[in-house]
Amino acid sequence: MAKLTINPEKKISRINREVYGHFSEHLGRCIYEGIYVGKDSPIKNENGMRTDVIEALKEIRVPVLRWPGGCFADEYHWRDGIGPKEERKKIVNTHWGGVVEDNSFGTHEFFELCRQLGCKAYVNGNLGSGTVQEMSEWVEYMTFEGVSPMAELRAKNGQEKPWQLEYFGVGNESWGCGGNMNPEFYANEYRRYQTFVRDYKKDHHIEKICCGANVDDYEWTEKVMETCFRRTPEGFHGFMDGLSLHYYVHPEGFEIKGSATDFDEEVWYKTLNKALYMEELIVKHGAVMDKYDPEKKVGMIVDEWGTWFTVEPGTNPGFLYQQNTMRDALVAGITLNIFNKHSDRVKMANIAQMVNVLQAVLLTEGEKMIKTPTYHVFNMYKYHQGADLVESHIETETIGGKEWKVPNLTESASVDADGVLHLTLTNLSVSEDYKIEASVEGGAISSVSAQIVTGEMHDMNTFEDEHCVEIRKFDGVEISGDTLNFCIPKCSVLHLEVRR
Repeated sequence: MAKLTINPEKKISRINREVYGHFSEHLGRCIYEGIYVGKDSPIKNENGMRTDVIEALKEIRVPVLRWPGGCFADEYHWRDGIGPKEERKKIVNTHWGGVVEDNSFGTHEFFELCRQLGCKAYVNGNLGSGTVQEMSEWVEYMTFEGVSPMAELRAKNGQEKPWQLEYFGVGNESWGCGGNMNPEFYANEYRRYQTFVRDYKKDHHIEKICCGANVDDYEWTEKVMETCFRRTPEGFHGFMDGLSLHYYVHPEGFEIKGSATDFDEEVWYKTLNKALYMEELIVKHGAVMDKYDPEKKVGMIVDEWGTWFTVEPGTNPGFLYQQNTMRDALVAGITLNIFNKHSDRVKMANIAQMVNVLQAVLLTEGEKMIKTPTYHVFNMYKYHQGADLVESHIETETIGGKEWKVPNLTESASVDADGVLHLTLTNLSVSEDYKIEASVEGGAISSVSAQIVTGEMHDMNTFEDEHCVEIRKFDGVEISGDTLNFCIPKCSVLHLEVRR
């Protein structure tokens, strides 16, 4: 029996709602068909946004949405996506599939999407192929209220009042598709560009996100932090509010990647082992950041994460469309537990991507829409948003295949504003259930309710069977004073709501 201890009175850090954020790029069928179908579509919509998709995303309380990329961001020129749709420039999306991008979804449509979702806006600016003036004028167009050429242009295009812009990324993957820069060069460019990302509203600060490392490039983090921070008698002072980190799980490596649905137990454990690597990345990049920012004022922004497999057979390789199984559900549960545990440094994360691309929470096919296993994990974990991480520890044992080993269990716990304890656990085993004895310090437990996402490792939702994997009630929890006893099934993600 595994011992789990939780101390709800020992609060460690606030879990930002934005840790449960999402990412939507002009890539494949994420924006077009997945989210945006246009006002004239026979698919039910509001101002062009799919009603079924919006309703599903509102259920999981999407807190923040990143747009327009990704690699697309550093070739995106925002003026192409404003004004009458028939006059907008058509371009070729050179990064993703070589298809025509008609720019019918632009700045106005993005903020309409955020309005319908009730989420914050995270816009990624073009540093790779854009100018300082272009970026500065985009911020002015979005946020300035007063007399100016950009404010007048915005009003001419139907939006008199400025929008609320919470986050702005200055470049994306500048070490790769965003310009192939070295860290010192990018950091100096960042310092220059961010100067002109102005706060036009006196009572509102736009959080500036600096491009961080690809996976384990600790030198990038070191050089960027060193260049962007300066020492004064009062300590170090920087030019950023957040530093990004990108990490994808490729079970067979970046070139081969591996199938999303056809895998054996060894590959199952290999995938989960690589998902657990996220913790080492956070710790080591965080240690570099601590040298310059010991008070953790700069957030680590994991704005691209998730599984990246070989595309589904017969689909455009540039569209990155993949299915989503219980393996993805476990990756999501493991990763979100890690983010919770490091919420003192991780201030935002954005799963890639929202619809029809990579580890999507929703898949669409014409008028049909299905919720993936990953969606259901986000729906269970939403109660951590804005809650306080509390001290917890679970005993684990090492399991796995011949080569790839993992702990059998992961967990995290938080207390929400109403004093309710939320505990999320994952069972990484494909074959073993585990008995858990959970001790909750500080008084007797009055009630508990539980939900679970579970199944065989290959289980998935399809357009023919959309309910194969979904949240189900879990009744197997016994209360004894301040202790909970239950058995977590193999291959499952569990959420317990505990009241005392």
